[in-house]
Amino acid sequence: MHILLVEDEPKSGDYLRRGLAESGFVVDWVRTGVDGLHHAQTLDYQLVILDVMLPGMNGWEILRELRRTHDTPVLFLTARDEVEDRVKGLELGADDYLVKPFAFTELLARARTLLRRGPIREADVIEYGDVSVDVLRRKVSRAGQRIDLTAKEFALLHMLVRRPGEVLSRPQIASQVWDMNFDSDTNVVDVAVRRLRAKLDDDFDSKLVHTVWGMGYVFEARN
Repeated sequence: MHILLVEDEPKSGDYLRRGLAESGFVVDWVRTGVDGLHHAQTLDYQLVILDVMLPGMNGWEILRELRRTHDTPVLFLTARDEVEDRVKGLELGADDYLVKPFAFTELLARARTLLRRGPIREADVIEYGDVSVDVLRRKVSRAGQRIDLTAKEFALLHMLVRRPGEVLSRPQIASQVWDMNFDSDTNVVDVAVRRLRAKLDDDFDSKLVHTVWGMGYVFEARN
């Protein structure tokens, strides 16, 4: 089992590296956020153990970027013990969260649990009602009718169809689809939603993309 350890504190990093190696794991240890993201994106790991406070790029940023392309299990290991921090980590896609100081036996048990579980892989084809989204071939159809989308429109629909019934804010959409901070003066999200609706909803009686005023957008079938 190949593990990536991203920890900038030398004593903690060396202690963890040696302990995990003695427990039978192959461990790559890096000390900066930039190196951590690069390794996680380019090499094949079964688990990433990730600190939050790192030089260059913090753990939140690493996880946010990693989840765009990889479903590698991530265990946060950090001194930040506030409930808000734990919730933030889990909402960004962390699989577990262990607060320093910790017992190595607990870390080892959690790591083994995540490794047994493995990543939960998304289906190649996502279906919702009469909508079918082929993630691998990037093809969309509704009621058997092909829907041609641009790359950004596909990314927007993919985000929505994965989270039906969940209200997604404009900042959330802008961050994940355009990799940008949302500016209230820009209408890029609203324009993209209008274009998606025109292709996905206009020719059908049942509408799927709905505006939740003052909050954002939701993908769901309504009677």
